[in-house]
Amino acid sequence: MKILVVYATAGAGHKKAAEALYKGLLDRGYNDTVYLDVLDYTNSYYKNSYSQLYTYLITHLPWLWGLSFWVTDVQAVNPLIRILRRIHNTIHASRFHRYLIEQQFDVILSTHFFPNEVAGHLKQSGQISAKVICSVTDFDVHRIWITPGVDMYTVASEWTRRKMIAMGIDENRILVTGIPVLTKFAAPKDIPGLKKKLNLDPQAFTLLLATGSFGIGPIEAIIEQLKGFQIIVVCGHNRSLYERLSGKEKKLVKICGLVDNMDELMAVADVMVTKPGGLSISEALISGLPLIFFNAIPGQESHNIKVLDEHGIGHAPRRIEDIRVILTALRDSPEAYGTAQEKIRLLARPQSVESIINFIG
Repeated sequence: MKILVVYATAGAGHKKAAEALYKGLLDRGYNDTVYLDVLDYTNSYYKNSYSQLYTYLITHLPWLWGLSFWVTDVQAVNPLIRILRRIHNTIHASRFHRYLIEQQFDVILSTHFFPNEVAGHLKQSGQISAKVICSVTDFDVHRIWITPGVDMYTVASEWTRRKMIAMGIDENRILVTGIPVLTKFAAPKDIPGLKKKLNLDPQAFTLLLATGSFGIGPIEAIIEQLKGFQIIVVCGHNRSLYERLSGKEKKLVKICGLVDNMDELMAVADVMVTKPGGLSISEALISGLPLIFFNAIPGQESHNIKVLDEHGIGHAPRRIEDIRVILTALRDSPEAYGTAQEKIRLLARPQSVESIINFIG
C-alpha cells in the first residue's frame, strides 16, 4: 500500500502529528510511506513567507490573526472562501497537484488544511483515487478544515465530532481517535531514574513551563512569580530567551532550549503551564498532567481552552499572579490533584496513532 503523510510547516503541531503517523506506519510495516511538507512543493518565496507571516501575526498582531480566524469561519462567507482557496492553491501548489497525480497514492493522510484541500479537489475531479484522510489537530474545528473530497476526518474528542456533525459532515465520515501523538508519550517511564538523570529535586513539586515552538509569552514574569516551585522551562526556538534565562541561574529552575525529550519532561512534571496548542494538550493529557494555559493565540488556541473547559480540564488565569494560586491549590490538595487527573484520563487517547492506522487497514 502506497501512503503519503503530509503536513504544512505553520507552527510545530501539524508536523508533530504527521511525524507520529509516519513513525507509526513504519513500525507497522507500511514501508512504502512518504512523509513530506507540502510547502516544499511550492516556490521558495511562498514557502518562506507562509510560515514567516504566520509567525509574525501570532507574535506581533494576534488580534489580526484572531479576526481573520473568525471571518473565515463564518458559514455565510464559506463558499467564497472555498473559491478563493481553490484559486490560491492552484497558483501556489501546482507542483503538489502534479506530484499527487504522478504518484497515485492509495492513502493520503493530511494533518493540515492546505494539502487537505488540494487532495480533496483532485479526488473529487477524478484525477486521483486515494483514500483521503484528514487528522484535525485541534480540539475545536474551523471550517477551513472541511473540504469536499475528503473521505474521513479523525478528531480529538466526541465534542469535536458533534461540532462537525452540526457543520453538516456525515457522522460516518468522522472517527474519534484523538490527535496523533508519538507513542513514546504513553510508554511507561522510570520516574526516579529520570529525575536523577535530569538533576531534579525528587521531592519538589515540579512545573513544566513550555513556551510553544516559537518561545513566546511572559516567561520571565511567570518564573518570578513561582519562586519555591521546581520549574523546567522549555524555550523552543527562542534562542535569545534561552540565553537570557541561562545567564540568570536560579535555584530549582532548569532551562532547556529546543528539546526532543518532551515525553521525559512531562513524565517528571506534576503540572504543565503551556500555550494551548492541540498537540501540546494531547501530549500532556496522555502524560496525565493538569494544565494551566497562558498566552493563547486568538482563534484555534482560545477555542481549545473553551473545549477543555467543558470537560473540566485546565485553567486559563487572566493574571500571572493567579498561576501561583492554582499551582499551590494543586500541590496542597491531593484530592483536587486526583480529581484533575481523573478528568484528564477520560479525555486522553494514548492509542490515537494505532486507531488511525487500524482504520486504514
